[in-house]
Amino acid sequence: MNLPRMLIIFTLLFVPLFTAQADVAPINDAAALRGVKEGKGVFLIDFNDPKKVAFYLEIIKGSHAGLTRQRVKPDFVIVYIGPTVRFLTTAPDGELELEQGDTLKVIAALVKELHQLGVRQEICAIATLAFKVPNETVLPELSLVGDGFISLIGWQSQGYKLVPLF
Repeated sequence: MNLPRMLIIFTLLFVPLFTAQADVAPINDAAALRGVKEGKGVFLIDFNDPKKVAFYLEIIKGSHAGLTRQRVKPDFVIVYIGPTVRFLTTAPDGELELEQGDTLKVIAALVKELHQLGVRQEICAIATLAFKVPNETVLPELSLVGDGFISLIGWQSQGYKLVPLF
């Protein structure tokens, strides 16, 4: 097959694909955000796996950036309860540190980044007591609250929408 014929075949087969891609609308959340000026979300994090905690903190950070990019002011609160509190301390127990030390560092860094973005982060005192995490060792970017469930109810009563995490 000669070169000019190959170019014609290429043009006929592939140029329409490139043109079709150019006509595709950008991926965004415009329909859901129509008229929305502020995105108030409260996230309840209750996981027993530190990798899952790190994963969702990264997703929350991305959602914050996505709202900002789409000209909606993010206003987020994260409430940490249950076994998750074990991953939010400057002094994790020895076995956890040995097995998950790198992931714990990632979590601490994400907590700090989210704090710098203005995300309020609360840690439940009932959970810190139940999971033997001394309150004086919780990451400094976290606000200690008496009861994470009460806090969650309060934020929802103030108009924050619960973002379910599984």
